[in-house]
Amino acid sequence: MKPTVIIIGRPNVGKSTLFNRLVGKKLALVDDQPGVTRDRRMGDAEIAGMKFTVVDTAGWEDDSPESLPGRMRKQTEVSLEGADAAMFVIDSRVGLTPLDEEIARWLRGQDLPVVAVANKAEGKAGDSGIMEAYSLGFGDPVPLSAEHGEGVADLFDALWPIIGAQADGEEAEEAAWDDEDAPLGPLKLAIVGRPNAGKSTLINQLLKEDRLLTGPEAGITRDSIAVEWQWQDPKSGETREIRLIDTAGMRKKRNVTEKLEKLSVADARRAIDFAEVVVLLLDATQGLEHQDLKIASMVLEEGRALMIAINKWDIAENPSSLFNGVRAALDDGLAQVRGLPLFAVSAKNGKGLDTMLGAAFEIRESWSKRVPTAALNRWFDDALETNPPPAPGGRRIKLRYITQAGTRPPRFVVFGTRLDSLPKSYERYLVNGIRAKLGFEAVPVRVVLKSPKNPYNANKGGGGNYSGER
Repeated sequence: MKPTVIIIGRPNVGKSTLFNRLVGKKLALVDDQPGVTRDRRMGDAEIAGMKFTVVDTAGWEDDSPESLPGRMRKQTEVSLEGADAAMFVIDSRVGLTPLDEEIARWLRGQDLPVVAVANKAEGKAGDSGIMEAYSLGFGDPVPLSAEHGEGVADLFDALWPIIGAQADGEEAEEAAWDDEDAPLGPLKLAIVGRPNAGKSTLINQLLKEDRLLTGPEAGITRDSIAVEWQWQDPKSGETREIRLIDTAGMRKKRNVTEKLEKLSVADARRAIDFAEVVVLLLDATQGLEHQDLKIASMVLEEGRALMIAINKWDIAENPSSLFNGVRAALDDGLAQVRGLPLFAVSAKNGKGLDTMLGAAFEIRESWSKRVPTAALNRWFDDALETNPPPAPGGRRIKLRYITQAGTRPPRFVVFGTRLDSLPKSYERYLVNGIRAKLGFEAVPVRVVLKSPKNPYNANKGGGGNYSGER
């Protein structure tokens, strides 16, 4: 196991900027306003071959435990459990504040090595703040500019005596998720939906701990947070690995005006692109709305396997009517993929969650499946015999053969002639047949039409080559 290093400090001292610098990617949202980070985020960091897990935390604020800042502080306190070291970040341009000193007193009471980091130390403006940091009692502070990358070598020197022996030479063994020949690893499961649908509460229920910040306020989650977890399948008794991804709530685009919310929604979209299976969480007290259908369409356009879960089932009114109404609305509004898995769940008491997770593994199998060539061609021949392609203008459209070009999502290529004249209805017939007869009922299917190039028509215009995707 790689060592874990926690980044801690008051709001707006540059913790997320330092996190992004150490992981080499802009994973955490960064903005000038304080309090952007609310949940703790983990990432793989490396400095000069020293590899470790770094954890970004919410800014420490001195508020009552029941308030949102107070609950954020509790998340930060919990993050220190099991950590190997902490980086206490201050703003060297501002110098020490009473809140910095309060955090330092609390850290001194913890059984954990602490490295003081004086951030924003570029130029001369931070010199006085660096000198003040000596009074914290954590040894020599590390002058650093997380934004510009200055001082990272000094940070290495400070961390090496603490975690170096454990971090040296640690090799990452994680295969690229989109390598089609790679075996299926942990299920990458993203939870998406409108604000306040209960996404973070659902993940906390699965983990049986308050891992993610929750509350009555809409829009608490801002970053997309990934949590590694092992699920005990109650049916088989097998332990299965899942990477749960919580995302920010997605409102209607015209309602998203603040820069920070735009960044949060963009981060959620990236989380969907990274996921294998996406659960769209609905609120049983509000039913299915147009925005839910837009989110579902976006997931399908990205080629991800999609499931729908109606949350807050424990307080749903007329549940049978609600379930049937949502099913009918989904089939009508998402005609391209009928029969999406639909579940009634309760993030509050755990109802239906094991059933949903079992189905998520099954749908990933379909999403990753490759059809044997012989079976694919038998289906194709039967489909053409049952419903031959039309002959617009008396000229036959010839569909010659089909091949599966890829998986995750499943992609097929149909070769033939005069494909530019093939009606959309016949393309839908082929896609629906693939989905119904070859075991891809609830996953997005891509079909590309390709005509061979005719060298004799190359300079005559039209009719030589057509390629389209549906």
